[in-house]
Amino acid sequence: MNEQMSVEEKIYSMDQSFRDSVATIDKEGHRKFIFPKQPSGRYYNWRTLTSLVFLLVFFAVPFIKIEGEPFMLFNVLERKFILFGKIFWPQDFFIFAIGLITFIVFIILFTVVFGRLFCGWVCPQTNFMEMVFRKVEYWIDGDATKQMQLKAMPWNGEKIRKRALKMAAFYSIAFVIANFFLAYLIGMDEVLKMVTEGIGNNTGTFFSLIGFTTVFFFVYYWFREQACIVVCPYGRLQGVLLDKNSVVVAYDYVRGEPRGKMKKGEVAEGHGDCIDCFACVRVCPTGIDIRNGTQLECVNCTACMDACDAIMDNIGKPRGLIRYASENNIARKEPTRFTWRMALYSGVLLLLVVVLATLLITRDDVDARILRAQGQTFQNLPDGRVANLFNVKLANKTRKELPLTLKLENVDGEIQLIQEIVVPKESYFQTSFFVKLNRSAITKRKMPLEIGVYQNGKRIQKRTTTFLAPSM
Repeated sequence: MNEQMSVEEKIYSMDQSFRDSVATIDKEGHRKFIFPKQPSGRYYNWRTLTSLVFLLVFFAVPFIKIEGEPFMLFNVLERKFILFGKIFWPQDFFIFAIGLITFIVFIILFTVVFGRLFCGWVCPQTNFMEMVFRKVEYWIDGDATKQMQLKAMPWNGEKIRKRALKMAAFYSIAFVIANFFLAYLIGMDEVLKMVTEGIGNNTGTFFSLIGFTTVFFFVYYWFREQACIVVCPYGRLQGVLLDKNSVVVAYDYVRGEPRGKMKKGEVAEGHGDCIDCFACVRVCPTGIDIRNGTQLECVNCTACMDACDAIMDNIGKPRGLIRYASENNIARKEPTRFTWRMALYSGVLLLLVVVLATLLITRDDVDARILRAQGQTFQNLPDGRVANLFNVKLANKTRKELPLTLKLENVDGEIQLIQEIVVPKESYFQTSFFVKLNRSAITKRKMPLEIGVYQNGKRIQKRTTTFLAPSM
């Protein structure tokens, strides 16, 4: 009981005024620009390797093709989507929606267990900002101290040169990213074709590309961490998704409080292991003090963990004062547990994955719609038969031309095509046809009619419509 009380006393003794404001906004409401110290350490090295994999995938995927088509494509204008080499058309939107729901549930489950690990390691915004643009900035402007000195410096030759060089470098990188972003929308072949044809033949696309480039440049040159704090809703989701068992980047206040100065080899008397050096604050890309607890600005980038571990090494203390841990790990020394929330989310996620996989596996390569021609009833033919006119619209989702045939499934009769059905690859085909039935085969005025769609003698779809006949 005494140990538990001491933990609670440490919690209540911590200053909570930081929650009344955002770290990047001053008391007057003005933007406070962050100049984080360049991080170093094992986690930063691992994140660098992870970012290299991310960048390799991002820049390589547009060049990958399957049967002449992009591996991934999100062509909104033509309503054509390709995921992992499989083409999705508007008729498949429900599959895309289920896939999106599955992804959202996965994010929820992942956040419940691991907090914002996604933000610090995988998120494109973080990878481009911290592992590309920030590294270029350190190379041009220097570390945090030199950046602050450069900002305070009057406009002289050195400042103009460095600002111009950084802006040119940032805009060039943003232009490359915008080109690959465009490749995900229209395909790399189209992008390369536009490059060879020149600006004159693709003026609209060029200006759109410049617009995307300018947006990316603005985000990474000026907006920066505000994209995570102000725009991205993921940080705010933490408030409803995290609990005391969620693993986040956390400060061990039980071990660290109260804070006090200490040198290597000294024995802490009356205070914890935190020496209040602010190393964790100086490397934070969003300007927070992780010792204040979980905050929406924290993207779990682990820079503070590396900085604190280095200080602990210097004073001869164990690493892990700031580490991946849950509230219960720290306050109660409890191991991470698989809770009922995790089990529930995992069950829902598993169900959605099974449904999504089933839909993908059983998805038809051809979609057919058969409707009776509007304004038409029936025709009495000279030979005594009754005819109805139908329209058929077919969507070919494959990468090859498909010759198809139609057959009556539930009644004897004849189908007379206006033209042969050959559906072009990745396209639509529409035609009309007559269904002719003997009067002896007609059982009612509005008779259900089943029509099979066949490819190479194999039925690939069956559609039901209505055949109209004279009154019996």
